[in-house]
Amino acid sequence: MNELIFRGKDRFGPDAADVALLLVVVTAELLAGRMKFHFGPGPVILLVGGTVLLVAASRLIAMRYLVRVDADGVTISWGLGRGRTHSWQEISWIDASEIQGRGTTTRVARIHTTDGRRHWLSTLVTSGFNPLEDFDGDFRRVVGWWKHSTSASRRVRPEKQFRDRITPTKFAVVGTVVFAVVLFVVTVVL
Repeated sequence: MNELIFRGKDRFGPDAADVALLLVVVTAELLAGRMKFHFGPGPVILLVGGTVLLVAASRLIAMRYLVRVDADGVTISWGLGRGRTHSWQEISWIDASEIQGRGTTTRVARIHTTDGRRHWLSTLVTSGFNPLEDFDGDFRRVVGWWKHSTSASRRVRPEKQFRDRITPTKFAVVGTVVFAVVLFVVTVVL
């Protein structure tokens, strides 16, 4: 089987929308800093420079994301360092997690290791904001490598954990109720 390489620079490179958004934010910072808050040139330069530096650093790191699938296993790099290789014997399951939020669905491929941990494959992600045209095909190829490299007895689906059952919506509802109770208690006590 051929080695599979999924690179961040092919997926997360800057595009016109990113540049336009950065220009809007920098313009708003310039206008607010000079006209609204009457900052001098030093603080405005620090504010704008910090924004540009933060955006550039995060984009450069994302462009260095890498997932390599080969005979050794799955190597995942999050942009800093060489990454970590999980051998096929360490991988007990591969699935695609689906996350609902902000009006869109995000799907991400992940591996489950024999020690109970899960690892997202950094470049095998698709969403409404950042679609991956052939996510399903790429995911099937990774699963094909896994099935080719392991015996059926080593493929064990992990049990659902608490974090699998709670969705962002459920978390928000519970958080809102807890916040309301705490606010009520603080108001009544004071």
